[in-house]
Amino acid sequence: MTALDQAAEIRPEQDGRRLDQALAELFPAYSRSRLKQWILDGRVSLDGESAIPRTPVRSGQRVQLNPEVETQRQFHPQPIDLSVLHEDEHVLVVDKPAGLVVHPGAGNADGTLQNGLLHRLPELAALPRAGLVHRLDKDTSGAILVAKTLVAHTQLVRELEARRITREYRAVCAGRLTAGGTVDLPVGRHPTQRTRMAVVGRGRPAVTHYRVLARFDQHSYLAVRLETGRTHQIRVHMAHLQHPLIGDPVYGGRLKVPGGVAPALERMLRSFRHQALHASRLSFQHPVADQRLEIAAPLPPDLLDLLHALAGGASPSVPFEEMPWPNPVANSS
Repeated sequence: MTALDQAAEIRPEQDGRRLDQALAELFPAYSRSRLKQWILDGRVSLDGESAIPRTPVRSGQRVQLNPEVETQRQFHPQPIDLSVLHEDEHVLVVDKPAGLVVHPGAGNADGTLQNGLLHRLPELAALPRAGLVHRLDKDTSGAILVAKTLVAHTQLVRELEARRITREYRAVCAGRLTAGGTVDLPVGRHPTQRTRMAVVGRGRPAVTHYRVLARFDQHSYLAVRLETGRTHQIRVHMAHLQHPLIGDPVYGGRLKVPGGVAPALERMLRSFRHQALHASRLSFQHPVADQRLEIAAPLPPDLLDLLHALAGGASPSVPFEEMPWPNPVANSS
């Protein structure tokens, strides 16, 4: 456990308010739920006395806060090569390769991104989930956001929940899409196959925007933006449209190689064993500095090779890795 005392004085305009409400204003770096739990845990005192969340406060009273978070002791640091796209005092953005699990769990006790982060930055042990703000599936590559301080983690999680972090992906799907669109369908656990997700009536709201960047004979190259972040959301939504992602072992179904394709492309399609999905860009407000950051993750070599094979070796007028989100831009919250 780690802790750091902080103190503040109740302001005149807070006179008569509940303690938990006043704390949320005095210590905006922490979430309301976290502050309330610290009050209940006895980690907050009012003029040296314990209190409860609904205790009314008075102007001039002294609040002492002893914040504490669980360290990640159950997960040991490991030297894992990490490709860093951006780093400053508060934020780290890593380019995760396909095949790397984000969090330790059943079947993956170590060798994860979290283990590597703890080796690179031992102080992340004091943060929830070692500072990871969101996650990517094991076999999805690309940019993943990590907070380096509790203040940054709290603020970035708030931004994510408020849908103010733009997460843009590149994907290759089966079928020749004629236009982009938006999928607004709830995603939840599959009713009979518990290791899968599905579009289900009682699922959580899920919104995916997609645009066509390039069309091939029987496949499409897409730009995708998430408005929500449900488990396997892009993969589930595209499969629901009957345009599953190439290589998706869960939602792609049995591989169907189109007739008449070149041998090189057939070999590429048969050997591409993970979903063709890459987190290509993150855009977010820096949690401390007054600036908005846009971080791009280059397409991995195997996805580039797949695109060039689909294009028959021809080079597009704009390189695949530089194709921008087409206008008009959909809601990018």
